[in-house]
Amino acid sequence: MTVHRSRLHRSARHRAARPSPAQRLLTRLNADQGDVPGWVLITLMTAGIVVALWAVASEQIVQIFQNAMAPFLGGSL
Repeated sequence: MTVHRSRLHRSARHRAARPSPAQRLLTRLNADQGDVPGWVLITLMTAGIVVALWAVASEQIVQIFQNAMAPFLGGSL
């Protein structure tokens, strides 16, 4: 089996012009799709946990907050 150099390396006349740094940056920014469904799911689950905790323990959470803030507000809560 013989491998020819012409198949491994392109000659200078066949090379495409290198893109500028700005073009490379735009290409990378446009290629970044992100994980929108994952972030939406995380946000909704976090909101659901907060609502569930608040529904179950709202009075205790308010009391903890008031106890924590009382020294800073001179006990006026």
